[in-house]
Amino acid sequence: MRQLPNFSSRSTIMVILCALILGACASPMKMVETGNYDEAIEIALKRLAGKKNKKVKYVLALEEAFAKITARDMDMAQNLKREGQPENWEKINAIYKRIKNRQDKITPLLPLIDKDGIKANFRFVKVEDLERESREKAAEFLYADARRHLSAAKEGDRLAARKAHRQLEKIGRYYRNYKDKRQLMDLAHDLGTSYVLFEMTNNAPVVLPLGFEREITRMSVNDLNSKWKEYHLRQQAGIDYDYKVVMNITDINISPGVVQERQYVDDREIEDGFDYVLDENGNVMKDTSGNDIKVPRRVIIKAEVLETYQNKAANVIGRLEYIDLERNQIVDTDQVAVEAIFENYAATFRGDERALSQESRQRIGNRPLPFPENADLLFTAAEQMKPVIKRKISRTRIII
Repeated sequence: MRQLPNFSSRSTIMVILCALILGACASPMKMVETGNYDEAIEIALKRLAGKKNKKVKYVLALEEAFAKITARDMDMAQNLKREGQPENWEKINAIYKRIKNRQDKITPLLPLIDKDGIKANFRFVKVEDLERESREKAAEFLYADARRHLSAAKEGDRLAARKAHRQLEKIGRYYRNYKDKRQLMDLAHDLGTSYVLFEMTNNAPVVLPLGFEREITRMSVNDLNSKWKEYHLRQQAGIDYDYKVVMNITDINISPGVVQERQYVDDREIEDGFDYVLDENGNVMKDTSGNDIKVPRRVIIKAEVLETYQNKAANVIGRLEYIDLERNQIVDTDQVAVEAIFENYAATFRGDERALSQESRQRIGNRPLPFPENADLLFTAAEQMKPVIKRKISRTRIII
């Protein structure tokens, strides 16, 4: 017997049917009536392409939609020209490109004759010269605007340099190579880039081991860099840095090595043999098959554990200071604290090994270890500090 589809299957079928119905209802002529001319053209083209007998309604819809959208686009372009604003040339060029793309889609169907033998009439616009003119004007405007922003950038306005770079990038929509665009983009990028120097300083009342600062500054900063930010771990000749990020160590605490001992008992109930079941007369009872009746013997086993715990820790505390070098002032701070911990468990036991817990088993056989030197713990803290510093720099609230 055939099973009925489940709810999920029925839902899927309904969605598909609705999609098909809506697609069928997407009449090109209805779209023309609502002003959706490009959508009407796309649907009509799909219905007409490859068909030997071209349906009259689709040909008429295509003809009318094309005429109306072309007239609307041409009017829009003319209105933008009349405004006389040079920044309008980008919009004007985009309009002419739309007109050209639309005409290119229809061209393969020409001559378009419906099944009644009537030839469709499409009035194409000679848009090539119009597109070329608007392209030239758009590029001229973008170039001039970029030069204007670059003038401000040379006075120290990094945001103006970035705007200049964006305008020069847009020229690539129109020309691959244009005047000295490439050189100006390099200049804009240089003027718009914030160069940030990272340093570490120690203001804690503790002398850091040799190499601690070198360890901190061995971190990679490539993932912190972006189009407009470049971080350096060492000062480079010829670069005027805009910001400095200083890891200011303010406090260091190193605990003495601590040894703690404790003694505890692990216990567990297990089966250990069996006992016979006796009747009231002290005789062994039998089951229905004549066999002796036995029950498991449950016993508690124990193991006495002697555990030694070693602990030593180093805390390194400080703050990240973001300094605007032009104004020579701290513009933001962020607290940083890491803790490097040495700990070791060692244990021995007496008693039944089967009673040991899983935690105790992991520690049995371990031996006490020599405590690490203070310098070793501090280098571990330095290693832990690097990802913390990078994460906090990447999340800074200031705009660099």
